Amino acid sequence: MRSKDFKIIYFLLLSNFVLFGQSEVSGTVIDKLTEAPIESVEIYLDNGQLITRTDSKGTYKFQVKKDSVSLIYFSYNYKPVKTSISASKSAFLTIELEPLAEQLSSVELAVVRKQYFSVKRLADVEDMSIYAGKKNEVVVMNNIFANLATNNARQIYSQIAGLNIYQNDDAGLQLNIGGRGLDPNRTSNFNTRQNGYDISADVLGYPESYYTPATEALSEIQIVRGAASLQYGTQFGGLVNFKMKDPNPNRPIELQMRNTVGSNNLFTNFTSLSGTKNKLGYYAFFNYKRGNGFRENSEFESRNTYLKLLYNPSKKTEITAELSYLNYLTKQAGGLNDVMFENNPYQSNRSRNWFDINWLLYSLKLTHEFSNQTKFSFNFFGLDAQRNALGFRTNRVDQVDSFEARDLIKGDFRNYGFESRLIHNYKFLNKNATALIGVKFYKANNTGQQGPGSAGSGPDFSFQTDQYIDYPAQSDYTYPNLNTAVFGEQLYYISDNFSITPGFRFEYIKTQSQGYSKRINLDAAGNIILNETDYYDETRERSFVLLGLGASYKPNTSLEFYGNLSQNYRSVTFADISIVNPAFVINPNISDERCATMDVCARGIFKNFISYDMSLFSLIYDDRIGFIQKVFPDGNVRSERGNIGKARIFGFESLIDFNLNELFKLNNSIQSNIFLNTSFIDSKYTKSQANGIVGNRVE
Repeated sequence: MRSKDFKIIYFLLLSNFVLFGQSEVSGTVIDKLTEAPIESVEIYLDNGQLITRTDSKGTYKFQVKKDSVSLIYFSYNYKPVKTSISASKSAFLTIELEPLAEQLSSVELAVVRKQYFSVKRLADVEDMSIYAGKKNEVVVMNNIFANLATNNARQIYSQIAGLNIYQNDDAGLQLNIGGRGLDPNRTSNFNTRQNGYDISADVLGYPESYYTPATEALSEIQIVRGAASLQYGTQFGGLVNFKMKDPNPNRPIELQMRNTVGSNNLFTNFTSLSGTKNKLGYYAFFNYKRGNGFRENSEFESRNTYLKLLYNPSKKTEITAELSYLNYLTKQAGGLNDVMFENNPYQSNRSRNWFDINWLLYSLKLTHEFSNQTKFSFNFFGLDAQRNALGFRTNRVDQVDSFEARDLIKGDFRNYGFESRLIHNYKFLNKNATALIGVKFYKANNTGQQGPGSAGSGPDFSFQTDQYIDYPAQSDYTYPNLNTAVFGEQLYYISDNFSITPGFRFEYIKTQSQGYSKRINLDAAGNIILNETDYYDETRERSFVLLGLGASYKPNTSLEFYGNLSQNYRSVTFADISIVNPAFVINPNISDERCATMDVCARGIFKNFISYDMSLFSLIYDDRIGFIQKVFPDGNVRSERGNIGKARIFGFESLIDFNLNELFKLNNSIQSNIFLNTSFIDSKYTKSQANGIVGNRVE
């Protein structure tokens, strides 16, 4: 779709409509014993639809169209309350929740929760974000049955429709998920965040996620698809936000410890400390993992620590400070070709390959409520991290290790930024409306260096350039990047059943690449026949506006039709322009990718025993980056990474969940569910300057 056409549709749909009133329900939720307000209480209709959550003062407010409704108030560590109210006029309710007599296990909590509903979605407006008209899913950690000790992705994300998941280690050190035909490698096609701030190496230049929070420390994983680009920035897959647990508000100190042992000498320990004293709350954990892996040469050791301090100087102000650190060292067994895999899938011919990560994240967030209608947040965040990859790298995985100098690639990532948001609820033509405006600043000064490592077998991550001056793959770059953005969304309720959410995002991006790479060729006898140094000093500046529009129609409280159309963008990464790899070369004219995403969806609950979420989606690529085979002047045939052309991805995805307890009226002490997760995707290239590309499937 052309930008001009997009803008016409956008502004037409912003036109005024005749609106009709509806009743308002508001109130507070308090602890029955202490009368203290309870934050994050989930309020549902009796069919399982999430309406809203209480804020930090325990207050809530929402609109209803019926004269009477049944509501469920749910919060972990409290007994759920179900009540019916008459909403013919505006109502104010004070709900008292009784603390549970004893701490329930995660399994018991899941059973209590499932007595009332089977799925979890984000409300139209939640915290400092607008989710109306967007496909979203929430993994509630206390409501799933999965191996959290090893971050088992295929179990944790099993009820997220259409994800492609692969796992290549025993302990979930790295998360690899992709949606809708996008590459799952290190979740690089999602904007990954922790409590709302970025955690990837470089949002623009290197969006891969080497850091994955310990799932035992998470309360939720929020996933928002393509239209998330307007609020959260460029990435075609959408948003993955890891919400860490909050301090226990009812105890000054709480200690939890869990040890896990498994095959291949697996051992994990998770120890957490949590509590609240007066206005200060804290949550901290330490997570240790080690094991030998299921293949030869795949042992690992990991240490992950986290600290969260939450301070409430007043009822309207909250200050949160966070510090996260991850270090792990793993031996890499290397790849296998088809013949090797057929003979023995557990074998390894790489005994000297190592990978090391040091990841330090920090964040300071201020949230303030100016009034019941207006809320402001300011989140400062930063990253100081390193990645080191060392090993025998060749373009043939079956090639025998020569036990000479190993290839060493080092990356240092130092970036910081802030994101500020203002959200305001107001009346527009006697109808509720919500406006969101935000700004983001992001600055990075990262480096990437490649050259000869040691000829030994251990994890020695120091360069040996003086000893191997003729090593062919040598480069040294700095990447000073700058990104500023202004974004906004507006939620309009056109009628009791229909809402629209137009939005925009203005981006200014300045990426730089400064450094050099060497070209060294040797003859058959090992003599140098070419030794040249290519210097680079490239700056790319661009600014653009992304537009989007979401819509939602709810004919009743058990069914919702929704959809969105939004523009998207993905910057060229560091690896696209500077890494020397024997397996491929980089096209010097490689440029950014652009995309338009569309969702048409339906979700709901049928008679309280079937929940479903079904989507038709489309991604229209421009200048998609990929590989093509080319013959080079030296006569060699190699893969070239560059812009292949235009492509489209079209598909259908669905999740259908059957609650057998409701269907067969089973005892609620046992929870029984069956779900069906399906995805059908078709993709092809529609335009390319290269021969033999048009009509091919997208890799």
